[in-house]
Amino acid sequence: MTPLITKPGFWRVMAPLLIGLFLLLTWQLVCTLLEVPAYLVPTPLLIAKTLAADWGLLLDSLLVTLKITFLAFAFAVALGVLIAFMFVQSRFVEISLFPYAIILQVTPIVAIAPLIIIWVKDTTAALVVCATIMALFPIISNTTLGLRSVNPGLLNLFKLNKATRWQTLRRLRIPSALPYFFGGLRISSGLALIGAVVAEFVAGTGGTGSGLAYQILQAGFQLNIPRLFAALFLITVTGILLFWMMSTLSRLALAGWHESEMS
Repeated sequence: MTPLITKPGFWRVMAPLLIGLFLLLTWQLVCTLLEVPAYLVPTPLLIAKTLAADWGLLLDSLLVTLKITFLAFAFAVALGVLIAFMFVQSRFVEISLFPYAIILQVTPIVAIAPLIIIWVKDTTAALVVCATIMALFPIISNTTLGLRSVNPGLLNLFKLNKATRWQTLRRLRIPSALPYFFGGLRISSGLALIGAVVAEFVAGTGGTGSGLAYQILQAGFQLNIPRLFAALFLITVTGILLFWMMSTLSRLALAGWHESEMS
């Protein structure tokens, strides 16, 4: 039987955990020895205590942020795939509309979020629109690239057999595009979270419907730095989990046939 410590999967998990543990211990030791005030940089132990003490408040805010993130991500995937299908069916449509997709990508969401919040009366809907704009471009770009990255020989074979556009799309282009699509999902999921947090910062929504960004703002105003770090920790962990979920989904979909996920 192969020892667990010699398996690649073991070190894939343990190596980052050991490095993270070392950094946390170093952080704790430096702050303790130098007696750094908690209102400047709290220790990891104090952040953990604050996270436990304020768990109810932070969990409610996390659920609000997650709601916006997942709604925006779902809309970005649906719209991005639909637009990519349109682009691959017509080169004229692609060259006509793709520059506008680039404009959406390069325009800072902070600059247009106030306008969206003014135009869209419902705050949650406005935040979802902002986060969707943030997460849309990677889906469009990656999926379009994947749909066009087909083997020329296989494409000629489909044409020789008089395959319809739908048959070529379903049996050739979509399977070829899946690795690119899942790559876009990994990027877009994180951008949806970033878009949700940035939109919350701009909106400044409070009360029972406030997300983690509002808790960070309030903690900063009140100099409650341990709570600020606790909220940042939750956002970071959420981003890591989203990336892991998309990576797992990619592995499940591609492991049996594509070289990118085969051992």
